[in-house]
Amino acid sequence: MSGFTLHDLQCFDAVIREGGFQAAAAILHRSHPAVFAAVAKLERQLGLDLLDRSGYRVRATEAGQSLHRRAQAVLREFEGLRTHAAQLAMGAESELHVVVGDLCPRPPLLGLLGRFFAAEPGTRLHLHFEAVGGPAERLFDDRADLILHRIDKGDPRLDWIDLGTVPFVPVVAPGFLSFAPSRAIRPQQLRDYTQCVIRDSAWHSPQRDFFLIEGAQQCTVADHAMKKEIVLQGLGWGHLPRFLIEDELADGRLLSIAGRYLPGHREELVAARRNDRPHGPVATRLWRHLAEQAPLVSAGTVSAAARASAGPGTRRARR
Repeated sequence: MSGFTLHDLQCFDAVIREGGFQAAAAILHRSHPAVFAAVAKLERQLGLDLLDRSGYRVRATEAGQSLHRRAQAVLREFEGLRTHAAQLAMGAESELHVVVGDLCPRPPLLGLLGRFFAAEPGTRLHLHFEAVGGPAERLFDDRADLILHRIDKGDPRLDWIDLGTVPFVPVVAPGFLSFAPSRAIRPQQLRDYTQCVIRDSAWHSPQRDFFLIEGAQQCTVADHAMKKEIVLQGLGWGHLPRFLIEDELADGRLLSIAGRYLPGHREELVAARRNDRPHGPVATRLWRHLAEQAPLVSAGTVSAAARASAGPGTRRARR
């Protein structure tokens, strides 16, 4: 048995994943004959029938399935090696794009970024502020190097650093409701009252809703600072991050209506980046800096969570 090449394995893997030679050629940006020849050569070198070509779609034989499982591990290792080599070849970045999501307690996180980039004068920081699905969309559109927001932790393309839990509390201003606020308020009792929600800044990602009262009038705003002011002035009610309204809850300017039927919710705040993209030296140092500072950021959000009356709720939604 003579040696086979990485190219042969890549073609074989693509054919299995795509179910055919033409589709495999398209994703590999190679010709159909080149892919067919590579797989045929691999079979000839191994002395094995790896594909069953008798049907409309080619399928792996038992031997092909076994080899494919091992080949995937090799290909993943190769991609990791290529990414590492790209990182080694990159010089210091002239700019980095960081997205601050609507979940973030801005003073501590912006202060953290400010201290880091003060020591990196050769790299220009581009800050972007996005809401709901906007941060993740920027990351997956390759328009951001790092986001500070919530993510789907099951997504294999992402690395993340936990920065704590952000409790959200449903609140109203005194006198906003025509009945006394209590922990027994049901969503249908709020149908006649304006609900203030954050506008999703994503352009093409699926829109997600959270605890929207069906049939209620809505007031949409760009950020939580405006949302807080709307609620304070008695123009609507809504869920707000606990860290933003501690003083108002303490002195009675805002009233929590969290309870059994409006439990509030908690969001997991993280720093996230793609793990299928190379990261230059400054981005790598920033990642390490965030990992070192994460316990301090997390301590602040956990402290707020401990004081919050909101219970756990659905994640990944418009608030």
